[in-house]
Amino acid sequence: MASCNGLSRSFLPSLKTRPGFAKIENMEPVRVVISLYGARKQKWNINVAQTSAPSRLHPGKDGKFRRNLSEDIRGLMELYEAAQLSFQGEYILDEAASFSSQLLHQYCLDVDDNLSRIVMGMLRYPYHKTIPRLTRKDFLQHFEGINGWGKTLKELAIMDLRKGQSVYQGELTQVSKWWNELGLEKKLKLVRNQIPKWYTWSMSILIDDFSLSLQRVELTKSVAFIYLIDDIFDVVGTLDELTIFTEAVNKWEYTAVDMLPDYMKMCYWALLDTTNHISLEIYKRHGHNPIDSLKTSWASLCSAYLVEAKWFASGVSPTANMHLENGKVSTGVYVVLVHLFFLLGLGRTSGGTINLPDVSELISGVATILRLWNDLGGAKDGNEDGTDGSYIDFYMKDHPGLSMAQAQDHVIDTIASEWKSLNKECFRLNHFSASSFKRASLNLARIIPLMYDYDDNQRLPVLEDYVKFMLLNQTT
Repeated sequence: MASCNGLSRSFLPSLKTRPGFAKIENMEPVRVVISLYGARKQKWNINVAQTSAPSRLHPGKDGKFRRNLSEDIRGLMELYEAAQLSFQGEYILDEAASFSSQLLHQYCLDVDDNLSRIVMGMLRYPYHKTIPRLTRKDFLQHFEGINGWGKTLKELAIMDLRKGQSVYQGELTQVSKWWNELGLEKKLKLVRNQIPKWYTWSMSILIDDFSLSLQRVELTKSVAFIYLIDDIFDVVGTLDELTIFTEAVNKWEYTAVDMLPDYMKMCYWALLDTTNHISLEIYKRHGHNPIDSLKTSWASLCSAYLVEAKWFASGVSPTANMHLENGKVSTGVYVVLVHLFFLLGLGRTSGGTINLPDVSELISGVATILRLWNDLGGAKDGNEDGTDGSYIDFYMKDHPGLSMAQAQDHVIDTIASEWKSLNKECFRLNHFSASSFKRASLNLARIIPLMYDYDDNQRLPVLEDYVKFMLLNQTT
């Protein structure tokens, strides 16, 4: 089994993806378990789990891995991490993921020590599919009692985290001030006021760069309106009112406010004001006004909400595929990533950057993952009466005789397949200007499981710990 010294050494390859270490440069070079993935890491220019797995972990001539490798826990961990970068049809990496996962799970069942806890955390949250700082206090605790380089690295990590907390707390204050000044909470008492949750999306998406304060704050405003409009469609509005609201958003004119019921007027006015303000900020910074693209994203979102409202009102049960195609839009991912695309300065008419159509597949992939995780979370929270309108519900109707567990397994497999498509799409987008948007899009996909990882008490404990750690100075 791995020794204590070996365990310490095994941290080095992944330090730059861990909390507080993202800024530390000149780390010892490490190689990747399969050389192809070293090239992908360089081409993607994103943070992935680099490894130093020995060549003995390569498969045999039959494409299978040998079970006598089960004691090389460090190597198995690195093999599992590398397999997270696979594309569709890369069966050797599928075998690598299955092989390493089985042996690592068995190790955790047989042994209860510090390493087994690290392994379980990695299996649940592999580096490539996880926000680096999600590991919260756990990673820092591995350095407790270690002198020399371990102590120094921990001190650097805590300094970096506290700097981030100061930035994030200031941004959260700005968002809270903006929300309170809008006054929408007083007018729409049934809608959710979840400022920390709204901000957590933006903080996580743009967590790699402290300097993107304006982008995080403005993006949070868009997230807030997604939640707000979702509540209007789900809780407040009648079908006729929702139809009128959607028509008004498609018109995108202040005069259209006259056609709305009173409780919608303030929301509609604030949506236009906020989005126009974001467009102006983008124009000031980048010389391009993307208002047409932004308002199209809002019109598409409301239209998707309206489709769902009509299905519910009429008792229509769409197919699972129909629900998924519409649901990808109603997640709000398109709104978020279109706004982010322009906030990052992309899409300028002067050239030199990628354009919005270039990232459509990337956006669609992230939206699919969110839709499926959302519906999977709804199924896991005990809502199995068939009224939740989830993908799982419709998939079971499309496939009579299928159990809930089988339908959930199908969703999990589909999410894994979508991640492979995301990997390939990120590899395809090799324009230098796409790197920040790719990182942000992947971060959005990475934070999704936290948002829907409910426990038996309908709480989100991992998300709560993450928010406390990032915002409330709980670094030790």
